Amino acid sequence: MKLDQVALTCKGITNEVAKAIVEKDEVIDQMMLALLANGHVLFEDFPGLAKTLMANTFSRAIGCDFKRVQFTPDLLPADITGTFILNRSTSQFELRKGPIFTNVLLADEINRAPPKTQSALLEAMQECQVTLEGDTHKLAGPFMVVATQNPIEYEGTYPLPEAQIDRFLLRLSIGYPSKDGEKEILRRRRARKTDEVTINPVSNPVQIREMQAAIEEVHVDDDIENYIVSIVRETRNHGQVEVGASPRGSLALMKLSQAKAALSGRDFVLPDDVKDVAVSALAHRLILKPDPWIKGIKTEVIVNKVLTTVPVPKARA
Repeated sequence: MKLDQVALTCKGITNEVAKAIVEKDEVIDQMMLALLANGHVLFEDFPGLAKTLMANTFSRAIGCDFKRVQFTPDLLPADITGTFILNRSTSQFELRKGPIFTNVLLADEINRAPPKTQSALLEAMQECQVTLEGDTHKLAGPFMVVATQNPIEYEGTYPLPEAQIDRFLLRLSIGYPSKDGEKEILRRRRARKTDEVTINPVSNPVQIREMQAAIEEVHVDDDIENYIVSIVRETRNHGQVEVGASPRGSLALMKLSQAKAALSGRDFVLPDDVKDVAVSALAHRLILKPDPWIKGIKTEVIVNKVLTTVPVPKARA
């Protein structure tokens, strides 16, 4: 698929999602970037801000299968991956696939399940496969995990380990709508007279895989590569950061920049593409030192400061 077709299809998808999600075009675009870059998304936001609706609507717009798992303390790994059960008629064990065998998996309130259950997603997120009883089962692409967690209610939860957070390409927040946006939500609900929003599929799994392959053709200049690496290395050297972004962060920043360029109809990456995705791609990968953490300094602020200190590549004559 050509890049101009990718941009056109993405526009159609985001327009469909915007039918249900009001006033959040930037978040919708970032979801699109994550899909193009073949990555996963962590939503960290308050209840009732359309995190679940975003995942469901997005999956319908891209024409892919969608499944939801409500993470609870009694959830077992087999409830996600599936397990072998005995078929009494054949006396053979048969695989009953779990909800992870889908295109878009919503892991709702992921931090409410114990670490053993959370880890059931690790292999699938990193390698797009699931190992059960020694047998490896490939997941049909595209595969995307959209996880949610509440940033204010931590009692009885199991915080995600850094190794798992690092596997999310982006961490996003939807946020509250403006007054006019909230009125528009009410107006649309009254107009359609139902909670359901009609979403027309714009693509299908085959097209999505073609779009993901097309992103790999977006050119990344040596100066842009150096800019990306300099940003990531600066997060490790920052005085308030205990642990900076890993090389996985560099790869995430590059892939998202390529997707951002393609979404803009270009076949090459600009420094502005890198800047636009840097905070969402890197902030969740940083671990602050105790003092700034106690003072409530946000990692997003650190990444923004890094962007102001790293020299931007100059345009070539």
